[in-house]
Order: sequence, then structure tokens, then C-alpha cells
Amino acid sequence: MANETILIIDDNADARLLLSLWLKGHGYETVYAADSLAAIMTARHARPDAILLDLGLPGSSGFLVLERLKTMPALASIPVIIVSAEEPVVAQARALAAGAVAFLQKPVAQHTLIAMVEEALVASRETMKKSL
Repeated sequence: MANETILIIDDNADARLLLSLWLKGHGYETVYAADSLAAIMTARHARPDAILLDLGLPGSSGFLVLERLKTMPALASIPVIIVSAEEPVVAQARALAAGAVAFLQKPVAQHTLIAMVEEALVASRETMKKSL
């Protein structure tokens, strides 16, 4: 867990701050992006260990960001967890089909978020071990 970096993509500064505080409290580093263009650029530069992605972003939807991330070889294996206020009935299925590892509806409890991040990172590490 130590020194793993999580990219938080959300246009709401309060949401970014809250998620960052929770993650930092569990030993994670955080980086941010507030829109779709910054999201892709930050992911390419920071190479985070996991991404928390809101679906309602200025510039384009979070779905487009997710699809772009999954088409870039250097970023495709990074686990993406959707953290969104969108109704999960349709959004969850679409997000999972596009490559997200989980869908959490806002407001999300801290323990739920941290557990999901840890689960995604463990799964990612296991996948990397198998590919070596």
C-alpha cells in the first residue's frame, strides 16, 4: 500500500479533497484532475496505481475518459473505480462493460471506498505477477 498513487478525477473540488483525505489517511499518495483532458494527461504523466473516476465531467463524459484510458497500452491495466452520483441501473453496466473494475454511487462511505481501492490494487498486483 505504501507509496501507491491514486488519481482522483472529479470536477468537484470538495469531492476531490474528501477522497484525497481518506486515501492519504490510509497511506496513499493522490493526484487530481478536474476535467477529461486533464484526466488523460495526468494519467499519462503520473502513471497511477488506480483511478477514481466521476462520470459527470466538463469537456466530455467520464465514459469517454474510461474508454480512452482502456485503449492506451500504457494505461489500460490501471484499475478504474467509478465514483459517481449517476443512477447505477444503466451507468454501472456501461462502466463495467467499458473496463471499470467497480462502480460506487455517491455518497460513498469511507470504509467502502478504501476497501474497493485495496481490492482493486490487490487484483492488479496479482495480474501483474501472472504476466511476468
